[in-house]
Amino acid sequence: MIKFENISKSFPTPRGRKIILQNTNFVFPTGKAVGLMGRNGAGKSTLMQMISGKIRPDTGTITHTGTMSWPVGFAGSFNREMTGAQNTKFIARTYGIDTQSLADYVEDFTELGHHFHAPIRNYSSGMRSRLAFAISIGIPFDIYLVDEVTAVGDASFKRKSRIAFQDRMKKSSAIVVTHSTRQILKICDAGAVLENGKLQYYEDVKEAISKHHKNMGSDEDE
Repeated sequence: MIKFENISKSFPTPRGRKIILQNTNFVFPTGKAVGLMGRNGAGKSTLMQMISGKIRPDTGTITHTGTMSWPVGFAGSFNREMTGAQNTKFIARTYGIDTQSLADYVEDFTELGHHFHAPIRNYSSGMRSRLAFAISIGIPFDIYLVDEVTAVGDASFKRKSRIAFQDRMKKSSAIVVTHSTRQILKICDAGAVLENGKLQYYEDVKEAISKHHKNMGSDEDE
């Protein structure tokens, strides 16, 4: 469970303050994969960063129960001079996970071949994303924060990523941000819509998608 209590967040812009959330009380429930939707600029990424603790709300508190991942697929914290294997083992030690077991899982999942033992500086962005996703999903968190990463790679890898995510969801919760409502239908069982500083929860993910499309004035994804 992730609980918002009296959360407000805004930013100054040339046109005045941009309100992300205004005095919001909200609960992301346990045991649900919640698709977070909203138009470009609504503040979805800001909301995820507040949940992860990267940025602070202007007012209010955010609390959660259980262990929570960093944003799944985020590759910005890798040491570029270390290999994929070394980065994986370092993260495993940080989270108290068996290093070799995680390394074996990630090497198999990513399909990077010999690149797994090469420095990160030599990776393409797609290779880094594969590595980041595999490490994230390889650690059994109670809550996963997910941002577009199931779209990484070719069709076969996308399918494998979706299956791995769905397997984790049998015992975990998630908040998923993606511009693809088709992806949300495949991997989420509930939805939340962020619009004009208000966050609304929907038990039925199809109802959430319908509301999002109504806000957009279109049934097409952005």
